[in-house]
Amino acid sequence: MGNYVDGFVLPVPKANVEAYRQMATDAGKVWREYGALDYVECLADDVKPGEVTSFPQSVQLKDDETVVFAWIVYESREHRDRVLEQVMKDPRMANMNPQTMPFDGKRMFWGGFKVLVRV
Repeated sequence: MGNYVDGFVLPVPKANVEAYRQMATDAGKVWREYGALDYVECLADDVKPGEVTSFPQSVQLKDDETVVFAWIVYESREHRDRVLEQVMKDPRMANMNPQTMPFDGKRMFWGGFKVLVRV
């Protein structure tokens, strides 16, 4: 299943989890319509601050927030680039602007990854 993955981590205020879930559900449908093989968003359940770094530390987590860890799977980097271009042009995504997001996008981080191991 797929050879390229976009991964991201972000903080979500606990009070906004349901709004975030709806936004992520809507976004996931758009990504899948344009060809993403899989779209998964996970809410922190067993994450603790580390001595040097951790999921909470990576997003400068506040007491009233939780962490989302997510990924989108594609056939290849080229496939990801094509899907992402279409997603960004979709009018449904225009409603998802930084001013109305149910999370702090400044503390979100993401990247694209080649699959190294699949067992």
